[in-house]
Amino acid sequence: MFAITVRDHVMIAHSFRGEVFGPAQRLHGATYVVDATFRRPGLDPDGIVVDIGLATRELGEVLAALNYRNLDDEPDFAGVNTSTEFLAKVIADRLASRVHAGALGEHARGLAGITVTLHESHVAWASYEREL
Repeated sequence: MFAITVRDHVMIAHSFRGEVFGPAQRLHGATYVVDATFRRPGLDPDGIVVDIGLATRELGEVLAALNYRNLDDEPDFAGVNTSTEFLAKVIADRLASRVHAGALGEHARGLAGITVTLHESHVAWASYEREL
């Protein structure tokens, strides 16, 4: 399986419900380094997994919709704990929608999957992997 990864970051604010979250139940900020990995079994006719420039642009646009937002105020996340794991899935699903819409080029329709990893720090991160 071939893969390429592009990286960006996003800054959000949110809070959690549930004793398991301790002080994170209060409103707090988080800055995530976000890696999006695109996979396919064989290279496309151009000899690549996907255009890195297009992948970078689309990841940036997906993150722009979340950046500098208090996720507690976003209707899409009403009643949801916006954990790192949950946000990795949201970003992966939004990228998948862009792949299916052709935003990463026609050959990107041959991608097999996407993995999104959100790094909370240098010692903790979470990922979500999905097929396309």
